Amino acid sequence: MRLIELHILQSFPVTCLNRDDVGAPKSAVFGGTTRARISSQCQKRAVRLCAKEIIPAFFGSERSRLIITPLKEAIKACEVDEEKALKGAKLFCDAIATLDEKAKKKEVLKVKTMTFFSSEEIKEIGATIAKILQSDEKKPDDKIKKAANKLKESKVKDAADIALFGRMVASDHSLTVEGASMFSHSLSTHKSDNDIDFWTAVDDRQKEDPTVADEDKAGSGGMGTIEFNSATYYRYAAINLDLLADDDHLSALNLDERKSVVDAFIKAALMAVPGARKNSMNGHTLPAYVLGIVKEKGQPLQLINSFEKAVTGGRDGIVEKSIEQMKAHHEALKKTWNIETTCEVSLPESDINTFCEELKKYVI
Repeated sequence: MRLIELHILQSFPVTCLNRDDVGAPKSAVFGGTTRARISSQCQKRAVRLCAKEIIPAFFGSERSRLIITPLKEAIKACEVDEEKALKGAKLFCDAIATLDEKAKKKEVLKVKTMTFFSSEEIKEIGATIAKILQSDEKKPDDKIKKAANKLKESKVKDAADIALFGRMVASDHSLTVEGASMFSHSLSTHKSDNDIDFWTAVDDRQKEDPTVADEDKAGSGGMGTIEFNSATYYRYAAINLDLLADDDHLSALNLDERKSVVDAFIKAALMAVPGARKNSMNGHTLPAYVLGIVKEKGQPLQLINSFEKAVTGGRDGIVEKSIEQMKAHHEALKKTWNIETTCEVSLPESDINTFCEELKKYVI
């Protein structure tokens, strides 16, 4: 397996980047101590949206249950009337994700399962369905339900996000794509406990309003508590370069285009920050240290065990000790297991553009 791996150390101040079901920052126990955690799913979405901003032409997909209307419009664009277009869209969407009858009662066109399609894929499926509707073929409903089979022939060029992050469709395996990227759950390199922020809100009119009693004028307009943490995280992301270039992934793109996609992914993986509480606890930072590795063979390998023994803080903080431990662990792994790397490049020793250029050389 040919791999690009990113080993990232990044500190965040007061934040709640990834919440659990009660609104608290996620955590996990590792090495016998509680660590702050950011789930891989949370990071993937942030990276996917950031990459879309960098090169929207190649990252044109949306994950949604509201797929019926866009598909109907794609069918209509092929000169099919509204009623037939809607029927065709519903047939297809029901086959792959099941129509949501409860939403229908509220006059919302939705399916029960999230779908992941690019704009060009929707157009291709719409054109296929339109052609079936305009023909005299027998059993058109069955053929509409299988309209996605044509996608493999079309080779759309705006579905890099599907190639990288994958797509699973239980009802139609021809649509399933194995993601070429890999993410770990990020963990703090040190022990991390959640803290509590007690907040109050001031009512701007309370002191002047004559109907408010004097004893109530000093009170707050509202109060509550919010959990947060601050931590230095080890983050891991990787790309399977062999998989990325196969027929189900970026084979529709030329080499320069594939390099552009990888460049966007690397930059997004390093710079994207989950958007939770971005207005009240803006913790947008950039990594303190990144090790980029290219391997011509072998398996994906995290360096999280650098921190199985939690880093302890002091006058020099957490980051420098984390960098030292990760470098030492990496060298020990290479020596013990004879791990061969084709390229190693790091930030801040290189700037971001040089860093990406070095890694992109190995895209095929």
